[in-house]
Amino acid sequence: MKITNNKRLILGMHHATKLSVNINKIATLRNSRGGNNPDVLKVARDIERFGADGITVHPRPDERHIRYSDVREIKKIINTEFNIEGNCREQKFIDLVLETKPHQVTLVPDEPGQITSNHGWDTLRHKDYLTETIRVFQQAGIRVSIFVDPVIEMVEGAAATGTNRIELYTESYAKNYHADREKAAAPYKSAAEKARAMGLGINAGHDLDMHNLSYFKEQIPGLDEVSIGHALICDALYLGLENTIQLYKRQL
Repeated sequence: MKITNNKRLILGMHHATKLSVNINKIATLRNSRGGNNPDVLKVARDIERFGADGITVHPRPDERHIRYSDVREIKKIINTEFNIEGNCREQKFIDLVLETKPHQVTLVPDEPGQITSNHGWDTLRHKDYLTETIRVFQQAGIRVSIFVDPVIEMVEGAAATGTNRIELYTESYAKNYHADREKAAAPYKSAAEKARAMGLGINAGHDLDMHNLSYFKEQIPGLDEVSIGHALICDALYLGLENTIQLYKRQL
């Protein structure tokens, strides 16, 4: 059956995109005072109850927000998808993921002490390392996504590693969205089309928010999942957590 461009557009728009909420900021707030307020586990359960499709955490070696103990406890109590992001060059991280067996691990090329993730993998330069690491997780039954910039060569390199998905790093889209949203989305659209053609699933994250999310979803064919933390938690301060999650779901 031949699929016309119109049909392609309709299929793309009706592809269900999951919202995974990154709860690192909740842990940051808790850690700033010591004690257990807000309770990260309760928030994770409530986020599920409020309609999110998954929970994302990004433990770092200094445990400045999500602690390794949080990851173990969250795995026990949530029913939706669990996604652990992090730097797989840390053996401690690999061990944690293999111990907790989340539904998905997202491999991010963080440097020590980095405030937040700010670039994707060079999938060509690190091909052998990524291939080997991805295999370790997949053999444990864990789906693997790797963080990449919207560059065709990097998507092709990602496919060669055997990863299940890529996560498009969306900071440049968010930064340039208000100046020219079509231009800002163009490299992501091309990268996503290439990823789909190569059989990769597509996730996205970083600086996506209530303003730029809907257009991104429209432009990216077959977007499987977005992971959003900072902007969503900031919006929740004004709008309430349950309402905010519903508003973000509506954008998708």
